[in-house]
Amino acid sequence: MNKTLLSLATVVALGLASAPAAAHDTCVDDACHTIALFDGAHDAGGGSTDAIPANRFGTWGIDTAGMDTSVDPGADFFDYVSGTWASTTEIPSDRSSYGSFLVLRDLSEARVRKLLEGYALGDPATGGDAAKIAALYHGFMDEGTIEKLGAAPLQPHLDAIRAAADKDAIAALMGRRNESFGGTFFGAYVSDDQKNPDTYALYLSQSGLGLGDRQMYLDEKFAPQRERYVQYVAQMLELAGWDAPQANAERIMAMETKIANAHWTRAESRDRDKTYNPVELAHIEHTAPGFPWATFFKAAGVDYAERAVIRQGSAFPQIAQVFAETDLDTLKAWQAFHTTDNASPYLSKAFVDAEFDFRSKLLSGTPEQRPRWKRAVGYAESAMGEAIGRDYVQLYFPADAKAKMDDLVANVKAAMGARLEQLEWMSPATKAEAAKKLANFGLKIGHPDTWRDYTALQIANGDVFGNIQRASAFEWDYDRVRIGKPVDEAEWGMTPQTVNAYYSSVKNEIVFPAAILQPPFFDPDADPAVNYGAIGGVIGHEIIHGFDDQGRKSDGSGLLRDWWTAEDATQFEAEAAKLGAQYEAYEFPQLPDMHINGKVAMGENIGDLGGLTIALEAYRRSLDGKPAPVIDGFSGEQRLFMGWAQVWRTLWRDDALRQQLVNGTHSPGHIRAFAPLRNIDAWYEAFNVTEADPLYIAPEDRVRIW
Repeated sequence: MNKTLLSLATVVALGLASAPAAAHDTCVDDACHTIALFDGAHDAGGGSTDAIPANRFGTWGIDTAGMDTSVDPGADFFDYVSGTWASTTEIPSDRSSYGSFLVLRDLSEARVRKLLEGYALGDPATGGDAAKIAALYHGFMDEGTIEKLGAAPLQPHLDAIRAAADKDAIAALMGRRNESFGGTFFGAYVSDDQKNPDTYALYLSQSGLGLGDRQMYLDEKFAPQRERYVQYVAQMLELAGWDAPQANAERIMAMETKIANAHWTRAESRDRDKTYNPVELAHIEHTAPGFPWATFFKAAGVDYAERAVIRQGSAFPQIAQVFAETDLDTLKAWQAFHTTDNASPYLSKAFVDAEFDFRSKLLSGTPEQRPRWKRAVGYAESAMGEAIGRDYVQLYFPADAKAKMDDLVANVKAAMGARLEQLEWMSPATKAEAAKKLANFGLKIGHPDTWRDYTALQIANGDVFGNIQRASAFEWDYDRVRIGKPVDEAEWGMTPQTVNAYYSSVKNEIVFPAAILQPPFFDPDADPAVNYGAIGGVIGHEIIHGFDDQGRKSDGSGLLRDWWTAEDATQFEAEAAKLGAQYEAYEFPQLPDMHINGKVAMGENIGDLGGLTIALEAYRRSLDGKPAPVIDGFSGEQRLFMGWAQVWRTLWRDDALRQQLVNGTHSPGHIRAFAPLRNIDAWYEAFNVTEADPLYIAPEDRVRIW
C-alpha cells in the first residue's frame, strides 16, 4: 500500500473515493491510526517542465451550465446544483464512480505522467532518484517483458509456502507480510502512541479477510459475491499451479468465514476507547493462545518492542483459535492464494485480468481495466511518492497559494473559536479544554518542508516484481525501527500530488496536500463565497474531526483522555445519534436493501455538518459587516452552499455504491452534497426552503452540535 494511504494511527481522511478493493489488509477506520530530487533548479534529467493547467469552473467558481435550475433546491439540492452535469456525464469505463474528486485525480495522474515520462532511463544505482523513478515507470510500461516472465517471479514465494513444514513457518510468512506479498491473520503497523503522543508504538489489528468486511461473509444478501469469491480463489490457485484449487478454495472460504465471525464490526473498530489495549509482547501468547506470536514478531522484525497495542481485543483469541484449529495444508493454500492475489498486478496478463475481473469488475462494476500508464503512475508513486512530489510542487504549487490558504484556515479556525464561545449546551469547563485544543491545532499546507531520502532503496531496471517488493521492505524498515522512538512531527501522511486532506488526532493537525488546492475546491480568482463553501468547508471538516465522536477523545496535545464533563458528553452523544438516524434514513432506489451505517460514518457526517457551519461563520466574518455582492442573481450565502454541493458531485455504478456502503467510512458524495445543509438554518433562508419541501426538517429536529 502506498504512502498516499499511509496507516497512521487515528488519521481521518476526507474520504474522496473508496479505496481499491484489494486493499483489505489496511487500517481504514478512525481508530487505526530527505533529499531533493535535484540540486538547485529543476534542470536536466528531470520530468517535463510544461505544466498542465487545471480547469476553472464558470467565471466565478460555479459551473452554472451544470446546474438544473428547474429543480426546487428544497426538493433535491444535488440536482439543483449539479443535475445537468449528472445527466450529461458518463462514468469513464475505467472508473467505478466519478465526480469532482476523481476529475482532480485524473488531472494529478496526467501531471505526474508527464513528469515521469521526462525522466531518462539510466543506472538506478548511480543516477539518483530520477533514474530510480524512470526505472519504476518504464519498467511497468514494458508489458512485453512482464508477459514473457509469466508466473516466474512468483515461484520463489510459492516454493517458500510449499516448504513450510509447520505452523511456525506459516506464522513467519505472515510476519513478513509488510515487506512482501501474502496474507496475515493479524496486521502490524507503527504509528504515534495515542497515550504517549511523542513516541511511536506498535499496533496490531484484525486481518485475514479477502473480501474485506465481515458483513460480506455473514449477510445473506452478499451470497452471490461469496460464491464468485470462491471461484476467484480457485482461479488464482490454478494460475499459481497449486494442487486441488477448487477444494482448497472451499476450505479457504470456510476458514475466512470463521475469521469473519470473530472480527469486530467497523462501528466497533472505530471506538478509540475500546481499541487501545496495550499488552507486553511476552504476554500476548497468553492473551491470544494458539498462534506462534514469538515467531511472527521475529519475522516482522519487531520482536525488540516491549509491547503492542491490540485494537480488537476480544477478536484476537478467537482468530488465534481459528489458526490453531485449521490444518496446515489449508493454511498453506490460503497463504498461496493471498500471495498470488497481492502479487497479481505485477505479473502477466492472465493474473492482472483475473484480479481485475473480480475485485474491480465484479465487486465495483468497473467495465474496463485502467490504462497501463495510469497503473504505472500508481506503481511509481507507491514506491517513491515524495520524490515525485518534489517535482510536482515546483510546477503546481505557487507560493501565493499557500499564503491564501493560510488566511482561509486562520479565518475558519477563528470561526470555530467563535462557535465554541456561543455553544449553549456545553459547560465552561469543557469549553475551556476545547479552546485549548483548537489553539494547539497544527497546520500543514501543500508539501513537506523536508523530503524523504530514498538513497537506501534499491531499484533495478526491468525488475517490476522485485522493485515493488524492495519498496515495500524499504517502507516497513523505515517504520519498524521507530518503535519507542520520538515522533517525527514534520512527517506527512500523504504526498503533495494526492487529492485528499486529513486530520490526525494524535498530532492534532490538519493537512492539505497541494493537489486538492485547485478548482472546484480552491480557486484564488473565484468568488470568495464559493471558496468558503468549497475549501472552507473542507478546512472546517478537518477541524471538526478534532471534535467529532472519536476525535473529541484526544486533548490538545493529542493524548487519548476524557476531558469532557459527563453531562456534556451525554448531550453530544444525543445529538450525534439524531444525526446518525438522519443518514440511516436515506434510501437508494437502485439498492433497496442498502443503507448508510450511521455509526460507521458518524465522524465524517459530523465533520460535514460542523465544517460547513463554521465555514459559513468564517465567510460572514470575512465580510466585515458589509453586504455580500449578488452575482448572476445569487446571494453570497447561496453561492457558499452551492460551492459545497459542487465539491460533492458524484456518480456511482451500483456495485461500487454497494461496496462504499459496506466497506466505506464516508457517506456517498451525492448525499454529502445536501445532507448537512438540512440542519443549517441559513440554508433554509437562502433558498426559501419551507415545510412543503421534501428536504425540510423542523427547526426543533435539526441537529446542532458545533
